[in-house]
Amino acid sequence: MQLIINKKGAKLGIREGRYRLRVGEEAQYVAPAKVRSILLQPGTSITHEAVRMAVTQETEILFVDETGFPFARLWSHRYGSVSTIRKNQVAFGQGPAGLDWIKGLLARKLENQTVILALLQPDDVTQLPEIQQAAAQIEHYRGRILGVEGEGTGTVAGTLRGLEGSSGRVYFQTLGRCLPPLYQFDGRSQRPARDMFNALLNYAYGMLYGTVEGALIQAGLDPYLGVLHRDEHNRPVLVYDMIEPYRVWAEYVVVRLCLDQVMFEEFFEVQQGGYWLNGQGKRVLIHAMNDYLDETIEMSGEKQPRRRHILREAQALAQRLK
Repeated sequence: MQLIINKKGAKLGIREGRYRLRVGEEAQYVAPAKVRSILLQPGTSITHEAVRMAVTQETEILFVDETGFPFARLWSHRYGSVSTIRKNQVAFGQGPAGLDWIKGLLARKLENQTVILALLQPDDVTQLPEIQQAAAQIEHYRGRILGVEGEGTGTVAGTLRGLEGSSGRVYFQTLGRCLPPLYQFDGRSQRPARDMFNALLNYAYGMLYGTVEGALIQAGLDPYLGVLHRDEHNRPVLVYDMIEPYRVWAEYVVVRLCLDQVMFEEFFEVQQGGYWLNGQGKRVLIHAMNDYLDETIEMSGEKQPRRRHILREAQALAQRLK
């Protein structure tokens, strides 16, 4: 399970070998063996003893901001990239193998975008041709990405980003017009979100970033050595690469919540035109995301939870770089 500390003033400590979560005078206890990860939101705290227990149990600790984006992480000293892998990561990121790898990830991402569009069943049937046209455009961009050639990403990174960005604009513009009226939006917006949909998606992406980064670290990869995004200083750029084909999982959860119309206006706080999820909204989204990531599915001939598939792909990359 993921232990989520989200109420202001909440403090996680240890009592008689168990985690003790205190909020005011109330306390609840959890066996450490049941906890996969600990997530702390703003206004919460954790004791030295709880950190030590988590490290001993190889339980990751994530600190997230108001949008759900992880800005810090604590993990066991047993994890860490091997020098050989780090050296090979650099060469991989600069060579043709890295280019083929990132093209494959982006192609999967765009294919998944067409799957999400296929979920849309607008009340206005005249929108169906728009959805079909958008899917065809995305497939066109996907083909162009696969057709990019070069000795590495260095000379073609701009081309790849341009094609991926063009596809993204078509995708989100179509999504924004075809959702139920309460959730419709005009393009992507971040920090702050300008509507309910983007507030949900930003938070879901933040949760997914944490999952992907944890998988890379556990596999022995250096999250700060990327392929397509390697020019961003002091950022976990490999996470930005690796997350691309998995963004669809966050998008699916958010689109499904919107289509089911279970996210209400009172789940959001609006300040100066910016939208943020409040505590109630976060609980609904976090529960939906964790349920989805914990669901067992078959990929590459293996049946396991979605979050485990991310780890397996990270491990496969690490094995390739040894």
